[in-house]
Amino acid sequence: MKIMTCPVNGPRNISEFQWLGPVHDTAEATDADLLNRLFFAPNPMGVLREWWRHTPSNTVFIAERDLTTDEILRSYLKGSDADRTASPA
Repeated sequence: MKIMTCPVNGPRNISEFQWLGPVHDTAEATDADLLNRLFFAPNPMGVLREWWRHTPSNTVFIAERDLTTDEILRSYLKGSDADRTASPA
């Protein structure tokens, strides 16, 4: 069983979560940028910052996941201290 840690509710079964997509820099996104994100999404290897939702509590947070090993490295709420020290995606 795969476990993900919700920043509010603690460790939970991965089946309780919904993947919402990668975290993007929202500053100055043009129409072309948005189209590229929707239709030409990159498939990078390495660590990716992603939006996730804990469905029972409706908590939306950011998780850093290694795409090579599918290991969840950490999770945190947007605006928390961990968010300010995260590397840009």
